[in-house]
Amino acid sequence: MNQMIKKISIHQLQPGMFVHDMDCGWMEHPFLTGSFKVRVDKDIERMVEYGIHELYIDTDKGLDVPDAPTQREVAVVLTRQMTALFETRQPVEPTSLHDEMGRARVVLSEANRIIGEVMHGARLGRQIEQEKVDHVVSEMSESVLRNKDALLSLCRIKEKDNYTFLHSVSVGVLLMSFSRTFNLKNEDMQLLGTGGMLHDIGKTRVPDRILNKTGALTPDEFSTIQRHVVYGQNILAEMPNISQTSYEVVAQHHERYDGSGYPLKLKGADMSIYGQMASIVDVYDAITSDRCYRKGMDPTVALRKMFEWSKFHFDPVLIQTFVRTIGIYPVGTLVMLESRKIAVVIDQQGRDLTRPLVLVVFDALKHCHLTPQDVDLSKPLGHGGGDKIVSHESAEQWRIDPYQYI
Repeated sequence: MNQMIKKISIHQLQPGMFVHDMDCGWMEHPFLTGSFKVRVDKDIERMVEYGIHELYIDTDKGLDVPDAPTQREVAVVLTRQMTALFETRQPVEPTSLHDEMGRARVVLSEANRIIGEVMHGARLGRQIEQEKVDHVVSEMSESVLRNKDALLSLCRIKEKDNYTFLHSVSVGVLLMSFSRTFNLKNEDMQLLGTGGMLHDIGKTRVPDRILNKTGALTPDEFSTIQRHVVYGQNILAEMPNISQTSYEVVAQHHERYDGSGYPLKLKGADMSIYGQMASIVDVYDAITSDRCYRKGMDPTVALRKMFEWSKFHFDPVLIQTFVRTIGIYPVGTLVMLESRKIAVVIDQQGRDLTRPLVLVVFDALKHCHLTPQDVDLSKPLGHGGGDKIVSHESAEQWRIDPYQYI
């Protein structure tokens, strides 16, 4: 029997249905898994409590809602909407991706070292050496200004054991890249970067046994993890030179546009623009990262899901801007072309977001590797183009490491 996944509202959910996906970031709820059979009304009440508005059910494993749209139908509509919104050209960066990669690797290594030292010190009760954070954030911002895709693509490579450190750096890079779209001054961009680097500093006050637990969290454990936001605010309050911008990133990165976030359940305009930006990039990086207990989403899928969630959790205009920042097919994405060739997205500069420059590396029909060849999807056949993307692909499934080609 073919699996039939359908999308419904939380108000349509009832005992006897099988939840396939709660349609939110996995750090937004304390359930062990996003897939389970609803046994009692209490299960539904808990989902409402954690801000679940819509979800997907598996009708092969539980009760059906006959007129509900299928997951495939929803995905087709969302992809069409995103494509229509973002058929726009990316600005040309002052430095090529190739030229910036070497410097970006050095900067990223330094940033990971610094945030590791900062969090270790904070766990021991030491005051944060803000000048060290500010210095490396300045270097990060210079790299982002030269070519944002270099650091952004490198930040997708994370070791599971060092997730907390690497996630903090990634959120800082994402926030600075995001801010470029708004033409913020470099000083403001760096303040956002500092807030991103320190956004999870409060987790140094959360016991490791809770922070690293792979099983379902108890209500008390989930509440303890949520308190990391307040712990972070307390740590920043002891830093004499911290900016209001950085503070708002730390204080509001778990608030949600519909008021379902924490700790203050701020809603809409009650959140600062910086807090709203932080909530978007924090979720994006979290759901695209591999953890010891969950495989990360492909960035293309994650952007589509967040676009879907923007009906409730995020400002829709900000999400559109964020997708424009990252690109529908970010650098490093593995894609299937209409010709059945598999390629790696290697550049978006000055191009339509749906027609990037790719490097063809594999023939899916003959199942063999190819001599890498650049294909500019914005150009017609005979001029280095003549192909188009039909889907994103799993690098793990094809056993292709996209980053060896960047």
